[in-house]
Amino acid sequence: MKNALIVAAGLGTRLRPFTDTMPKALVPIAGCPMLEHQILKLKAAGFDHIVVNVHHFGQQIIDFIEGNHAFGIHIDISDERQQLLNTGGAVRQAARFFQGSDEPFLVHNVDVFSNAPLAALYADHRDRRSARATLVVSKRETSRYLAFDDEGRLVGWKNVRTGEVKTPFPELRPALEELTYSPKPFEGGLSLYAFAGIHLISPSLVPALEAYGDVFSIIDFYLSAAVEGDILGVALPDFRFVDAGKPEALPLAAELLSSF
Repeated sequence: MKNALIVAAGLGTRLRPFTDTMPKALVPIAGCPMLEHQILKLKAAGFDHIVVNVHHFGQQIIDFIEGNHAFGIHIDISDERQQLLNTGGAVRQAARFFQGSDEPFLVHNVDVFSNAPLAALYADHRDRRSARATLVVSKRETSRYLAFDDEGRLVGWKNVRTGEVKTPFPELRPALEELTYSPKPFEGGLSLYAFAGIHLISPSLVPALEAYGDVFSIIDFYLSAAVEGDILGVALPDFRFVDAGKPEALPLAAELLSSF
């Protein structure tokens, strides 16, 4: 089976007032709930086992999936209604649904809309056996970036507004503190990229997840894991991306969907 997790448990505070009465995952875009768009995209890419995590108005999501007969695939619910786990904790809990599989699994934020070729990303990650995780990134302006070396390996994180830096490599801290964003791709030295909320995780990385507590940041986890092995970034050519987490972004996501 091809496995995926849709991260759908967030409070959706940026999408108020929509999320005052419904979960972010069910906010409609082009007449269709975000979650349905993501399930159908994953299904079209060959994913036949999907886990959806729930918290805010979680029962609405469960009822929606059941009312659509799980869209003809196997969908499990990772229930976070008692405690929101942050993305790291969500991935840790959902990974247990994939126990026994020697295949990687894809993680996709419910409010991320893009032209990312999910089937090709999955195949490329699976074939690149050295990668324990592959993170889809892009060159776009934001405040928080992931830092990669010239071979595309994750080495740090930086908030360019506050100057805060995180890295498991102390020798790189001075360079990261001086590093500024440039739209140029990987081309020697260190480079900053924006994370797109789409990533793939190999089974070899799952035991490291279990060493963490219940609630933690997936970025902090990836930074710690980068010391032990390759956590890689992939910047897609002609990548188009919309974070539909704000009301003003909903028509932009609809426009992107209409172009496919």
